[in-house]
Amino acid sequence: MNGTSSRLLSMLSLLQGRRDWPGAELAERLEVSRRTIRRDVERLRELGYPVESLTGPAGGYRLASGAAMPPLLLDDDEAIAIAVGLRTAARASVTGIEETSLRALVKLEQVLPSRLRRRVAALGAATVTMAETGPTVDPQSLTVIASACRDAECVRFAYRGRDGVESRREVEPHKLVNLGRRWYLLAWDCGREDWRSFRVDRLSEPAATGVRHQRREPPGRDAAKFVARSISSAPQRYEARVTLKTPAALARKRFPAHWGVIEPIDDETCEYRTGDFDLNWLGVRITMLEVEYEVHEPPELIEHLRELAGRIERAVGVVGAASNRR
Repeated sequence: MNGTSSRLLSMLSLLQGRRDWPGAELAERLEVSRRTIRRDVERLRELGYPVESLTGPAGGYRLASGAAMPPLLLDDDEAIAIAVGLRTAARASVTGIEETSLRALVKLEQVLPSRLRRRVAALGAATVTMAETGPTVDPQSLTVIASACRDAECVRFAYRGRDGVESRREVEPHKLVNLGRRWYLLAWDCGREDWRSFRVDRLSEPAATGVRHQRREPPGRDAAKFVARSISSAPQRYEARVTLKTPAALARKRFPAHWGVIEPIDDETCEYRTGDFDLNWLGVRITMLEVEYEVHEPPELIEHLRELAGRIERAVGVVGAASNRR
């Protein structure tokens, strides 16, 4: 590939990655003159790429949105990254995305060079996806909320809380946060005049109100951490207090932040607080702690773990007896 062709690909990549590019900045990034930039823009237009010129003192360029575009030019790493991303999307918790992402992957494979097609096909043949269950999110809801976040526009929706109570909310949306298979909206709740996190699969009929708002900075300025803290600290039906026989710093590295709150007791132990509306799930979470621990409360959890330990002991005893008979 000669220098001009390589530069055209680089320019196209820059134009696809950002909405507006001043001509001087493009020239600096590509290490050419502004005259060369103008010639290269004309070449891209001749190839069918709709590059628009921007008016103003500095001038500039952008790719027209919504226009019919020629096939994207991808290097090897970009093509593999897209293929991996599409296969990963097939496991996401968005309604209908499995079929959509696989259709897109088929289209991608059809336009790839044979050497890349073989690599992508090998990736698919060697990958097994575990089936997962759980609530899914309406993609239309995600796009409505995402657009409102981008445009600083208030949103109304119906919401069902974890306790099953239905309500109507009007919020100033800030960010969508994805934690595993769960999607959350971090927003300023106009009715409660405070920051709240909402599970997107529990909201319905989101609609932009047309009212713009001034952007606020969330506490800590980190949307993901705020959502994780709100999940772990929200009041639950069963609240557990557990002593972990490991330093707090190590426990925080080993357990996801949304599992609960960890505070140091001394250099060798820490206190772990977590909760859930479902006693079975709370018991599973406690038994998954790969350290020595002591459960203090609630009494219902302690009794549940005793029953669980008894079932496990009986199951192991049956297996051991059968092995001895053989």
